[in-house]
Amino acid sequence: MRLLRLLRYLVIVVLAVVLVLVAMANRAPVSLHLLPGDLADYVGFSATAQIPLFLVIFAAAAAGLVIGFVWEWLREGKHRKTASRGQRQVTALSREVARLRDKDARPKDEVLALLDSPQKTRAR
Repeated sequence: MRLLRLLRYLVIVVLAVVLVLVAMANRAPVSLHLLPGDLADYVGFSATAQIPLFLVIFAAAAAGLVIGFVWEWLREGKHRKTASRGQRQVTALSREVARLRDKDARPKDEVLALLDSPQKTRAR
């Protein structure tokens, strides 16, 4: 258990060092344009931003992760629905078993018990 925790911290530290190195190596500013040049000239709207390249890289990676998580969440919806339906059935059946056990555990009236029991008849 302790070894796994140490390994997890080691992976986090290595990942952090790699991200810092990538950020330091890609500090040069780049121009991001909202629209391609010809389309921006045609529309008459040109939005441009100067930001460091590492921010573009990290934003693209984060966007990819978010899109992947949402895609998987949508794809697994049928499995969650089936699991939810199964859980509702288990709950309903558990309640029914508890109700039946409670019904059988109650002391019966002696007269009603005699009426419910099978009659033994003698042959004459």
